[in-house]
Amino acid sequence: MSEHFDVVVIGGGPGGYSAALYGASAGLNVALVEMDALGGTCLNRGCIPAKAFLETAAVKRHVDHAADFGIEPGGEATVDFARTQERKQGIVAGLVGGIAAMCKGRKVEVFNGVGSLGAGRTVTVAMNDGSSATITGESVILATGSVPRLIPNFERGGPIMTSDEVLDLDHVPARVAVIGGGAIGCEFASTFADLGAEVTILEGLPKILPGLDKDVTKVVERSFKKKQITLKTGVMVNGHTPTGSGSTVVDFGDGESFEADAVVVSVGRRPLADHLGLDGTAVEVDSRGFVVVDELCRTGEPGVYAVGDLIDTPQLAHVGYAEAILAIKHHLGESPMPVRYDRVPWAIYCHPEVAWAGPDEQQARDAGHDVVVGKHPFKFNSRAQIVGETEGLVKIIAKRNDDGTAGQILGVHMVGPWVTEQLSGGYLAVNWEATVDEVAEFIQPHPSLTELFGETVLALTGRSFNG
Repeated sequence: MSEHFDVVVIGGGPGGYSAALYGASAGLNVALVEMDALGGTCLNRGCIPAKAFLETAAVKRHVDHAADFGIEPGGEATVDFARTQERKQGIVAGLVGGIAAMCKGRKVEVFNGVGSLGAGRTVTVAMNDGSSATITGESVILATGSVPRLIPNFERGGPIMTSDEVLDLDHVPARVAVIGGGAIGCEFASTFADLGAEVTILEGLPKILPGLDKDVTKVVERSFKKKQITLKTGVMVNGHTPTGSGSTVVDFGDGESFEADAVVVSVGRRPLADHLGLDGTAVEVDSRGFVVVDELCRTGEPGVYAVGDLIDTPQLAHVGYAEAILAIKHHLGESPMPVRYDRVPWAIYCHPEVAWAGPDEQQARDAGHDVVVGKHPFKFNSRAQIVGETEGLVKIIAKRNDDGTAGQILGVHMVGPWVTEQLSGGYLAVNWEATVDEVAEFIQPHPSLTELFGETVLALTGRSFNG
């Protein structure tokens, strides 16, 4: 006998648990299948633990510069990274427990095991206790997420780590090599550099953070060099030779090498469709491992959706949330709007932080727009000076009106202090297709970091206070 549900969700990460909880809040009878801990990669081995480490790095920066604020810390700050690890684990455990409690409170039935989908929206669960269960759903949502990509000659073990293993460290390695200069790689590089490690980033493309606005990238590069992070761009990594004493010599480029105590392989993530089965279904998996969906996250199998890192959309937890809501609304017979992937908010939590929504300057021009660009640096912002974080800028890309003035805001790009918390105003402006004149009417609090967004918009009207 199989148990029947309105919705069966396979995968308990951000896309999966949000689908389950949102569906349950709408009165649906929901089953959630998860083979590991609730919360998925984001909560257990990704966003949350990585940001906990970054916050430890931020605290050390503050202590190191305490004398600038008239506080004498009484000597150089030391890092007890085992305590950092304990704090991170406590945060993660609390959040995982919170999700479990919400599932229980909303009567979501959680199956601890590996779920595979067969014909007729039948899900077979190989339970972690060795038993099995068979459940069916009016709809099934696939949300099995992703795992770190690996590269040849860099198998996990010893000093070779992916984002999974590095988050379990109980000490700060003296010399860290980060392979990959994208968002995840830059976050780890920033963390370990601020904690006192000697860090080198190896990136195959001509610059770190490929795909970011050039002005934003320049700020990060300049800041990383101040932290004494070595940037090696346009180089390929060939292999490594263990020294026998815990470290390894990394070979890259044309005969170059250096010794590292930890090598963080950070070259992206691949979708995890490995255990989904899919026999007897019309669910299609493409050549890169992504489940194929339409704009409403529907697969080729009626009543089966896929969301999150499992599909070829931005690998961001909050995009998974949006896709989960979309799938549940469609199941309910509502008429949800497809996610506008070209306008989602992005955030990178290295120091300095980066956040943006909408196209950068070059992307806007490549799309055929005649644009007006405004940018202002944080160094003149009073709150930035007060908190001692003056690196960075706000850059706004707007359509040029026929009369030459700035019109609709297309993109907002920020780099600097707490910009991941400041983006919401720019995100709303981009997605509401607001004009420069409309947004300039709104008042920003003073003194605040968000004033810089307001002043950049105001300057695009042709009049301003500063610059």
